[in-house]
Amino acid sequence: MSSPKPAEARRRSTGTGTTSTGYALFTTGIGRCGIVWNTAGIVGVQLPETTVSATRRRIVERHSSAASADPPPFVRKAVDSISRHLTGDLSDFSEIRLDMGGVTPFRRRVYEEARLVPAGTTVSYGELAVRVGRPDAARAVGQALGHNPFAIVVPCHRVLAAGGKIGGFSADGGTDTKLRILGIEGAVLTVADTPPTTQRTIAFDDRRAVAHLKSADPALADLMASIGPFVMELKTSKTTFAALSEAIVYQQLSPKAASTIYGRFCDLFGGPRAAPSSKSLLGIPEDELRCAGLSRAKVRAIRDLAERSLAGEVPTLKEAQSMPDEVVIERLTAVLGVGRWTAEMFLMFHLGRPDILPLGDCGLRRGFAMAFAKGRMPEPRQVERRGERWRPYRSVASWYLWRAAEAALL
Repeated sequence: MSSPKPAEARRRSTGTGTTSTGYALFTTGIGRCGIVWNTAGIVGVQLPETTVSATRRRIVERHSSAASADPPPFVRKAVDSISRHLTGDLSDFSEIRLDMGGVTPFRRRVYEEARLVPAGTTVSYGELAVRVGRPDAARAVGQALGHNPFAIVVPCHRVLAAGGKIGGFSADGGTDTKLRILGIEGAVLTVADTPPTTQRTIAFDDRRAVAHLKSADPALADLMASIGPFVMELKTSKTTFAALSEAIVYQQLSPKAASTIYGRFCDLFGGPRAAPSSKSLLGIPEDELRCAGLSRAKVRAIRDLAERSLAGEVPTLKEAQSMPDEVVIERLTAVLGVGRWTAEMFLMFHLGRPDILPLGDCGLRRGFAMAFAKGRMPEPRQVERRGERWRPYRSVASWYLWRAAEAALL
């Protein structure tokens, strides 16, 4: 059998000419996704499987005529929107062109109606059935969403079972993946929405993050193996004010001293470890804040935080969920006493953002020195350069570097 001619080979590699369907893999906050297209539009979006090869294999199984190709402009635009969305920079997918020629008229109505459900909200299968004019077809709606070829763009993860239960999800990871995506979007779920054993954890797939880092950086992989599983969990705070006021109290103090002062600070709001509020804070005399152990500088900083919070200048937790990382940093660092490091810790440990690399953190740089620089403290730009290979999971790499720094002190 003769080899294809050069022009023929080019047509196969670009998804044009003799090959009308192309596919490509791309990186997101939950792992490597896939996208499939033809000249009419997007024909499929594949969520990550356990491995990249498994994701590619699933694409080929579902789209046997598809060939790996360089995405055309309209596909690159869709890829960018999906990637940003799955790292918390929520996108509107209404302009992404889908080719629904291969789906039934009923499923098309279901998918079109599902696209109208906004990020951060959920509906039930029954509600969606009513919206498509078939109130008796909740089961059929569920089956249609179970065969949804346009994951994320047609947001089947926003559709729950009756009674607020989370319902099924056909992607790898099942309901855990569904919950992660809903968490990224800032959806507020009731107790009935989540399994009883579900804890408040990071909103991205830590298994895929660990696998990506091990593949991208063998030296980091050795460090990760020596430290063990990734077990970072989010901190719980009722408001952005509560989270940042605690951060301000803890600045430049030992953990023990900071914990004592923060306990006294919370007592001023009505009881042991009561949740601080911006409105109440402004009614507390300065001398009482000073008696709790706050320095004059910290009193000024927390008052500024309270005033800006009441004025709407500080985003709420829900508002912050839908903001890009740099926008959150810009808004928070406008507050007196809140620097970039504090904002980065907020993004990582309160919002669960997957791609934060706090270059100004001395502990992280000590861990980097142990792992990559034979004990010599690196410059931030050195950490930043190596960190490029860890995207989009630099938060996970940071966590391992902190653990390395702690181990070096033992």
